[in-house]
Amino acid sequence: MERNYVYGNTVRKHNAPVRRQDREVPLHVQKRAQARKRAHRMSLPTLLGLSLAVVLAGGVLSMYITLQADIKNSVKTISTMEARLNSLKQDNDEAYNKAVSNLDLEEIKRIAIGEYGMTYATEGQIVTYSGGGGNDYVRQVAPIPDGN
Repeated sequence: MERNYVYGNTVRKHNAPVRRQDREVPLHVQKRAQARKRAHRMSLPTLLGLSLAVVLAGGVLSMYITLQADIKNSVKTISTMEARLNSLKQDNDEAYNKAVSNLDLEEIKRIAIGEYGMTYATEGQIVTYSGGGGNDYVRQVAPIPDGN
């Protein structure tokens, strides 16, 4: 093993190792490097397509946020209307109960019979119909018989 010592402030020339830049790069390595550079570049259609996708995504998100806000407002409106409906129902029930409590059925009966000449129905005036099928009403398809 040979050792080279340098004496003084100058170095004698000797076989220096070949630097990396000075070596010749194989062709397949050069082609791979060029392909890598091309892959990192973005073409105009790709850039336009990505830009369009970002704009569309932004539009969809803004529509989604608008719909969410509309739903929130609708829920608030519905709850306000439900509260108003309940209040109106309560007021209506109170007014109905007040009206019913003020009715005197005996007084109504006295006025109907005394002033308007109304009478109770007699046996021959009442006609009974059987409603088929359990309906709450009867359809009249012919004139009502007289009973006399």
